[in-house]
Amino acid sequence: MTKEFGTLDLQVARARVVVSILAVLSIYIDPNAGGLFHLGPLLLTTLGCHLLYSAIANVAVTRHSDSSAVRALSTILDLSFATAIAFLTEGGTSPSFVFFVFAIVAAVSRMGARDTLLVTLYSVSLYALVIAFSHGLLSPYMMRAVYLAIAGYLIGFFGRERVRFETRLRELEAETERMTIARSLHDGYIQALAGINLRLETCRDMLRCNQVNEALAEAAELQTGIEREYDRVRSYVRFLAKTALPKSTETMAAPETAFRFTADFVTCGSIIEHLLQIVLEGVRNVQRHARAGSSTIAVEQGAKMIRVRLDDDGVGFGGAKVPPWTIASRVAELNGRLRLREDLPVGAHLEMEIPTA
Repeated sequence: MTKEFGTLDLQVARARVVVSILAVLSIYIDPNAGGLFHLGPLLLTTLGCHLLYSAIANVAVTRHSDSSAVRALSTILDLSFATAIAFLTEGGTSPSFVFFVFAIVAAVSRMGARDTLLVTLYSVSLYALVIAFSHGLLSPYMMRAVYLAIAGYLIGFFGRERVRFETRLRELEAETERMTIARSLHDGYIQALAGINLRLETCRDMLRCNQVNEALAEAAELQTGIEREYDRVRSYVRFLAKTALPKSTETMAAPETAFRFTADFVTCGSIIEHLLQIVLEGVRNVQRHARAGSSTIAVEQGAKMIRVRLDDDGVGFGGAKVPPWTIASRVAELNGRLRLREDLPVGAHLEMEIPTA
């Protein structure tokens, strides 16, 4: 989820740069702003600072995936620049309305309903204060603040309805996928298990009748069928997870891999279950694929995070540099961070940070 919000913040930052440039051009060609290609020094400085701020915000969001601080600061600066531009350009025409609307739209796309309402109230209040200071409290221009309030309400309303629609759409898609999976399991793998059960019963009957050779032959065929079904289930699970199958050159690790496991942390039961599953998956991956002589697994308590380290001295991840999808999915579900260390020469090394709440 963090990655998606980072991408959304990046698009908002890019849109802010475009709005800043278009606002300068619109004032330059607006005859009501003092004539064609006329711009006062104070207004030019303010717009230049806004363009500079837009560029810096774009760079900051690009370099930081966790941009919550940048998001909060940018909201304050958006409202501040919109107010300053409104104060400098309020008159027959003014581009400040666009800047206020942009602040509201950015809040709708990145924040909740409460924060969006606050941004709308601040925008309307600041715009009304600028108009009252420039033209008086009873000025007909005061209707512009009313129009901004209406626009903010419509933006928030349609934004909320779109979220509801997308949520419902995801629920319908998930329901369809569940039905598809259930049908595949029922028509394929459950029938295969039923057939295996019948053949096992046949083997038992043969053994009761001392037909050992026939039972061994049936068991051998049954083992081949089970291996085939195992490969099919494994391929199907990886298809659902959208991950590639491991290369055929991978071999099972030696069973004598020595594990050192340490854990000391405090958290709720649901997170403990995920952490134990992560550790278990790490142990299985080392045994199956790493061909490692030793492996270290450490779970430690941090200030606000639980740190998990998985290290081994095996063959590593090769050229793929992709962590195991099962571990990565659990870390993402807990809103944690996963890092694959590449600075160590030997083995595979994963570092994770899981929020304690």
